[in-house]
Formats: sequence, structure tokens, C-alpha cells
Amino acid sequence: MYFPYLRGRQFELIALRELSEYKLLGPHIIPIVEPVKLSSTLCMAIESYAANEQPIALIHNPTVGSFMSDMGDENKEKNRMRFSALMGNPRVIKAHQMNPYSSMQLVTLESEGVRKQDIFVLNTNRESLDIYEKEFAVIMPRYTFIPDESVFRRKVRRQRVLIDDKFNKKGKNAEYQETDDEFFSDDHLYYRDDGFLGFADYSVIGDEYLEKGFAPYAVAIHIVYFADDESLRIHHFVSDSNEDATNPAGKFYESLKKLAAWCKIHPIDHSMGLSTFLEHYANGTYPGLGTVKKLSIMHHLEIIGKYLSRKEDAG
Repeated sequence: MYFPYLRGRQFELIALRELSEYKLLGPHIIPIVEPVKLSSTLCMAIESYAANEQPIALIHNPTVGSFMSDMGDENKEKNRMRFSALMGNPRVIKAHQMNPYSSMQLVTLESEGVRKQDIFVLNTNRESLDIYEKEFAVIMPRYTFIPDESVFRRKVRRQRVLIDDKFNKKGKNAEYQETDDEFFSDDHLYYRDDGFLGFADYSVIGDEYLEKGFAPYAVAIHIVYFADDESLRIHHFVSDSNEDATNPAGKFYESLKKLAAWCKIHPIDHSMGLSTFLEHYANGTYPGLGTVKKLSIMHHLEIIGKYLSRKEDAG
């Protein structure tokens, strides 16, 4: 199983919604969303998964963004009621991040009728390991997500999922030119051998959360692909005219031109996301920088879903 972990920003949510609407994920992927804002976009994404009977996990105690304060904002009452109604859908899985207040938060979850054996637990903070052992000494979560470190492996021996940030994030987009092709991950090849039931990452976004974006000097398209040995690599297609933040459409076309040329000589797994990139190149259209991120995420998740389905079919 693969569990892409995404913060619930607008274009991440749109990517997840479209993957669900077009039924591109397959049965071996369960996205995990840490909501950062109570919005109609968040509700629409969850509604799509519920309607298409595709499971999705929601972090009930997010640590970034304004979601928790939004839930108490009377001006957001309509979205709050919409979101709360969705939490009763069986396709929506509650997920919990371990923290110093976990004992109290887990009691609240149980009071809402959520059983410990049904939840996902993100357990990446060494300081919370003792709380985890105490809270789950008798009843184990459905899955516990841990980093590949010995202290976590010793403490969490069952129902564990490997989580790691695979995206080598740079300070500026132009810096991706320095190493435009690099290793991304081989967790999908070895997670079972290492005693895990699944693997998780932060797709082509990375774990770092920034509250606000900024106008980049360079445009970068990040495309994940399978190498000959079935490991995952990532290629970065970066614009050339990067002296200032003007003309993002022109910068996008520069990156897109490199992607189109690369695809002609590298037979890689196609996807709706990649095909849409190439359509923008053929038509000379510019969808906006948020859509660049959306399509890169969609491509990554779709090809992983196809890979896992092929492996399952092959036995």
C-alpha cells in the first residue's frame, strides 16, 4: 500500500479530487491529508472520495495552517457543517499525529465513536514514543507510520508503515538545474522485506510547509519516473530566463519544451497529469503555477497506482 501525505492546500486538494473523479488511483493507494484551511475545496475533495468509495485519511489534529481556528470561526459555519457531516462517512479514515497532548486528543476521538483500531497514527516524534506505547499497549492502530530508524522499529513492531520525505527540496527553483535528474525512492521495492505493510512520502512537494508562497524567478516541473531497475527517479525541468519574476507563462513554456523533448527520447509511464502537460505544450497554453504542482502530483500518484496494481496482478 502507498500513502501519499499531502498538506491540504488548494492545488494539492484539486489534484486528489481529480485523481478520484477520474478513478486514477487504483485500490492500493490511500491519500492522507493534513488540512491547513477549512474550505470548500477541502470539502469537495473529501466528497469526491466518499462518492467514489475511495478511502482517504484526514489528520484530525493538524499542526500547521489555520484549520483548527477555522473550525471555531462562526463565519465559516457552512463549511464547518459540511466538513463535520463528511467525517461520519465510512470512507473517511481518522488519522492522528502523536504529540504531547495525544492522550487527551485520543480520548476525544473515542468519545466521538472512533475506535483506536480503526485509525492511522503518524508517529515520527521520538519524544512521543512513550505516549504511543502507553496508549496502544493493548489495541493497535490500523497503521502506524514511522521513519526508518531503529528506535522506532523497536517500539513499533506491528502494523507499521514506512514514511520518509523523498523530495530533495531546494531553496530556489533555479537550483534544480544543478542536478536535474536524481534518485527519488526505492521504498516500493523493499518495504515488505523491511517489515512494513506500506510506504508513505510527501510526493513531489516535500514535508516542509510554508504558509504563503511567493512569485518564483524560475519555473520547475518535477516528473517522477521508473528507472530500468524499477527504482524511482525524478527529473527537474527548469526554465532558463530566471533573472526576475516576470513572465511566468514564458518560463513555464521553457520548462515544458524541455519536458516534451525529454519525453520523446525517454519512454516513461504516461499519465493524465503528464498528458495534460504535453497538451499545454502542443496548444501553447499556460494554466498557472498552481496547476503545474497539481499535474506533477497527479502524475506521481497515478504511476505508483499503476505499478502497484501490476505487481498485485502478477502475484
